[in-house]
Amino acid sequence: MAETLSTYSVVRDAWKSLKKSEIYRLHKERMIEWRNGPSVVRLEYPTRIDRARSLGYKAKRGIFVVRSRVRRGGLNRPKIMGGRRPRRMAYNKLTPKKSLQWIAEERAADKYPNCEVLNSYYVGEDGKYKYYEVIMVDPVCPDVMADKNLGWINEPQHKGRVYRGLTSAGYKGRGLRTGRKGSAKSRPSIRANGRLRR
Repeated sequence: MAETLSTYSVVRDAWKSLKKSEIYRLHKERMIEWRNGPSVVRLEYPTRIDRARSLGYKAKRGIFVVRSRVRRGGLNRPKIMGGRRPRRMAYNKLTPKKSLQWIAEERAADKYPNCEVLNSYYVGEDGKYKYYEVIMVDPVCPDVMADKNLGWINEPQHKGRVYRGLTSAGYKGRGLRTGRKGSAKSRPSIRANGRLRR
């Protein structure tokens, strides 16, 4: 008897090997359309329904998805024309403190200040930009407040959570994805840990 695949598993497998899948041509067309559109767009449906559902998305009032666009590439500052030894130029190999995904979440939160960021996921990139879809939640919506899985987001300690590095991308950027072992200098935060060691 042939094994029946669920819709979510078919979508997931297509995104795992995107260049070999049937949706690759459609994906390339989307990249052109997204590049010419605005940087933050509210969507009717998630592009990757399997990923959105696994990160907490539900098709109900008070929850929606936003596509956020961020520039790609490393950070090279403009070259300093004054005299300096090369070590003090601070020109290349500059690592940003935040990932592009975290920046995309913050930009979505700026666009919708009355909502909180639940999570986000990657949806594509071209030569110039990276695209992420951000799951936004209205914390005072009655449907969200009554939801047993999402009601916690209405509590005051979760206000502005994306700006304090409390989303999944924020946790990763702060070095908190690993357990206690091997991340002794990351907890409670890198800055606070430095103060404790003075």
